[in-house]
Amino acid sequence: MPTVALAIFPGVQALDVAGPVDVFAEANMFVPAADAYAITLVGPEALAVRASNGTRLLADVSWHEARGRYDTALVAGGPGLPFDEPDPDLTAWLADVAAKCERYGSICTGAFALGHAGLLDGRGVTTHWQNAPRLAERFPRARVELDRIYMRDGRLVTSAGVTAGIDVALALVAEDHGPRVALAVAKRLVVFAQRRGGQSQFSPYLSAPADETSPVAKVQGYVMEHIGERLAVSQLAKVAGMSERNFARAFVQLAQMTPHEFVERARVDAARNALESTDTPLKTVAYECGFGTADRMRLVFMRRLGVSPNDYRLSFRTRFSK
Repeated sequence: MPTVALAIFPGVQALDVAGPVDVFAEANMFVPAADAYAITLVGPEALAVRASNGTRLLADVSWHEARGRYDTALVAGGPGLPFDEPDPDLTAWLADVAAKCERYGSICTGAFALGHAGLLDGRGVTTHWQNAPRLAERFPRARVELDRIYMRDGRLVTSAGVTAGIDVALALVAEDHGPRVALAVAKRLVVFAQRRGGQSQFSPYLSAPADETSPVAKVQGYVMEHIGERLAVSQLAKVAGMSERNFARAFVQLAQMTPHEFVERARVDAARNALESTDTPLKTVAYECGFGTADRMRLVFMRRLGVSPNDYRLSFRTRFSK
């Protein structure tokens, strides 16, 4: 039987635990008994821990006891992980188990626990969009992606926030048992059949500055309204009423990204929405969203989201559109 260990701790996000566990448990209904997942919750002690929402989750074994080999080892997230000091026992368990298992990874902010264990160095990873900048700052050797629902880098898997734990668990089930089983599980749980890792969790609007009257906010609004046009930094600086140098510096300080980065993300976001909700030809989407050509749009999509625009449309197209 494939074995799955999921680390929990006081203050864990309950849905980070329940979502993946339900996916693996539901998968057991569609596979032979010999291929069913054996799921183990691992905690500080073989006792209940209180989740961040107040519920109690019971660990099957302690970190000290769970020193065997698991096929998959994951650590759930929790609201405090990005800010708390690392738990040395959890850190030691993760470092030990990752060396033995076929796959290891995190749900949401569990990536911070992996980082403390030295498991993110040189790897492409993702986490909740709100915490991704902090993850990148705290673990500069990791390649943090804000735009991914989940990511796979070798044996390492990481997911975005909360419900993305369901997506990464479905992806692992598909690896183990094929897409039909993953689809059956998704139907049972009444969730999308599977959002591929490349589906964006990010919208440029999320990074808008608090002061809506600031020059940066004015430029962001201008970008959204003129997304199909050429948007050079010199032009954006004029919109802000600033010199190019001062504008670029102020934009990075307030938006936490360069103007070029914001424009490209805004173009991807606009194209993503068009692909999800319309039948507009790819070349038209590319032109209207400022990429110029379908080939250029494809290159940006592959780099940012890991899927082509056409595959994105096939995967995420609104079900009820005609």
